[in-house]
Amino acid sequence: MAILRGGRRIGNFDIRVGLPRDKSLADVAGDPRLKRRPGGSGQIQRFQSQINQGEGFARPNRYLIVVHPPQKLQLNVDKVDEEQGFGNNDGNINELKSSQIRENIGLMCSTITLPTRDINTNENRMYGPARKMPYSYSFNGTVEASFYGDKFLRQRLFFENWQKGIMNIDSHNMKYYDDYVGSIDIFTLGQFDAGREDEARVTYGVRLYECYPQTIGSIEYAYGNADQVTLVPITLNFRTWRNLTIDQVNGATVGQAIGEVPTIKASKDFGLFSGILGKLPPEFRRAGRDILQTARRNLPIGRVTGGRLFPPFG
Repeated sequence: MAILRGGRRIGNFDIRVGLPRDKSLADVAGDPRLKRRPGGSGQIQRFQSQINQGEGFARPNRYLIVVHPPQKLQLNVDKVDEEQGFGNNDGNINELKSSQIRENIGLMCSTITLPTRDINTNENRMYGPARKMPYSYSFNGTVEASFYGDKFLRQRLFFENWQKGIMNIDSHNMKYYDDYVGSIDIFTLGQFDAGREDEARVTYGVRLYECYPQTIGSIEYAYGNADQVTLVPITLNFRTWRNLTIDQVNGATVGQAIGEVPTIKASKDFGLFSGILGKLPPEFRRAGRDILQTARRNLPIGRVTGGRLFPPFG
C-alpha cells in the first residue's frame, strides 16, 4: 500500500507514480539478506545441513542391476540369427546367452531387495552382566527379485536356461559348482541427468558373489488380469556380498553442508534505457518501466530492427 499515489492517462500510456511504504523490494539484487549463508545452530538448520551433505534423499525407484552369469552361459558373439531364434539346440547360437538378453534382464527388473548381513554372537559371562561376543558373520543367502515379462517370457527363459546349467534334467546329475555360479551388481542411482550415463550416477553399490537362481516362482493366469503386466518372481541364492563403494566414500567428497545461494536475475532488459532507469528513484523507476513496457507492446516495430524497439538493435 502506497502512502501517496497519483497518475494520469496520456493516449495509450497509463503513467502512475506512488510513494510506497516499504522499500525493501526496491533493490532486490542488493538486498543484504541474500548474501547471508544458510547455517546457524537451530535444529532446522542442522537438519538442512545434513540433507545437503547427503545431496538429498535416496529414492527406492532409482536403481540398476547388472547380471554376470557364469562364463559357460555367455557367448563370445553378440549377434543372433533371428531365423534360429532363442530356442535352437545346435549349440552355436543361443540368444539366452547373449549380451542383449543380459541387458534386457537388468532393464526389466521390477523389484529387488538389498542383501542383509548378520554378526553372530555368543553369550560370555565372566562377572556381572553377560556380554554377547561376536564369533562369526553370516548372510541370509537369498535375494528376492521380480522381472517384467515380455510376450515370449524371455526373462523366465533366461533363468530356466541358467538352472539348466546346474543340473541335467535327463540323468538328474548335478554339475560342478564353479560352472554355474555368477555374480549380480545392485546399484543405487542419484538424480537423473540426461548428459550422464547410469554408471556416472551410482551413489551406492553391492555385488553378490556365487549367485544362481534357486527358485523360479509361479505365475498366476486369470481372465480378470487383462490390464496387468506379467511379473516373473525369482529367488537368487548367493554366498557373500561386498560393498562396491565403501572404499571410495572414505576419501571422497559426498556433499556440501552449505546450500547454494540463488542468483537474482534482472527482470527486464531495456537496452540503452536500462542504465537510465537504474539511476532513477524507486518511485519513478517503476513508472518508467511501465511506460517502456507499454511502448514495447503497442508501438509498431519494423523488420529492420529485428523486432527490437530500443537500441542496440544488433
